Amino acid sequence: MLVGIDFMPTARCLQMPLTDLALRNAKPKDKPYKLFDGGGLHLLVNPNGSRIWRLAYRFAGKPKQLSFGPYPTVPLVEARQKREESKRQLLAGEDPSAVRKLEKVAASVSSANTFSAVAEEFIERLKGRGIAEVTLAKKRWLLTDLAGPSLGHRPIAEISPFEILSVLQQVERSGRRETARRLRSSIGAVFRFAIATLRAETDPTFPLRDALERPKVRHLSALTDPKALGGLIRAVDEYTGWPTVRSALLFTALTFARPGEVRGARWGEIDVERATWSIPAERMKMRRPHVVPLSRQALAVLADIRPLSGASELIFPSIRSNKKLLSENAMNSALRRMGFTQEEMTSHGFRAAASSILNEKGHSPDVIEAALGHLDSNEVRRAYNRATYWPERVVLMQVWADLLDEFRAMKG
Repeated sequence: MLVGIDFMPTARCLQMPLTDLALRNAKPKDKPYKLFDGGGLHLLVNPNGSRIWRLAYRFAGKPKQLSFGPYPTVPLVEARQKREESKRQLLAGEDPSAVRKLEKVAASVSSANTFSAVAEEFIERLKGRGIAEVTLAKKRWLLTDLAGPSLGHRPIAEISPFEILSVLQQVERSGRRETARRLRSSIGAVFRFAIATLRAETDPTFPLRDALERPKVRHLSALTDPKALGGLIRAVDEYTGWPTVRSALLFTALTFARPGEVRGARWGEIDVERATWSIPAERMKMRRPHVVPLSRQALAVLADIRPLSGASELIFPSIRSNKKLLSENAMNSALRRMGFTQEEMTSHGFRAAASSILNEKGHSPDVIEAALGHLDSNEVRRAYNRATYWPERVVLMQVWADLLDEFRAMKG
């Protein structure tokens, strides 16, 4: 295997290596001509004035040619470096032209497999696994809004632990420690997906496991005193804001469902005759269907809001469009306008209030857990409980609705 054999006359082979002065003075002629530097490297000067570096060599007994780019964009010293690199490839039994093509393919694949592209594909895969829409939305927010600006355009195989740590620390410095930890976990999931699909070799989040401060445990705010909760229900009754927000708050209080489940509630999920609300698995946190018995008061809330939202698929649509959900913060914002601080009550707090008060009044903890839609770790027991606790849950939901009426009547 020989390098640089270009079958030039002996006189040319004896030429001195090129200089920058000679290159700058090379003028176009009527026909293309070459200026030789040795070892197969030469500059092709074209009639149109373009000057291209080329390397003539043999591989497997066949003459070949490789372009290194235009002069002076590629200076003499760089062209020589490329020639030496090609010689090393030939000595290793590699064809420099084939290596160049593989590098171009790798660069193309790398640019196509950016973090954003792989993250979006990862989220699409999650959709097929029955993940709740609210969970998918949070995952997309973490990967697109928080990680995207810094990592989104980067080829995923080239991202370093330092880059990810910088993003995580920026979130952590804003006071969102738990969000930073969830972000690290979500980024790691994307990298593990990339590894499984042969687009990355390592997960750079692994060495960052202990790099973040542990978040302080903060219990969700809730009013568990009957009089205080009754005052809140009266405030909701008198709320003069958007009607669907008021109805959504009352419905959340009566069913103690998760706010996201209430915001996404559809009329098609309601069976008035059987007094049930069937939440599909994809909208449940535990990714399994959940049926909620509806009290008389909950059915009354639905009847009250139907004239306003009955034409929509959604029971509690947004003020902006009857095809859009209430914003995630709509109910909490309404509570703030009523004068309840974040430390006092949140829309999620109705679940804690119901659980606390019903447990204090001696109702079965298992029935309460089933009503809350919590997942029993034992699959057999879970199926048994779902079947046996239904009558008790129907009674419990009516008891809870009647208790709220009692609390509402408490004053002073």
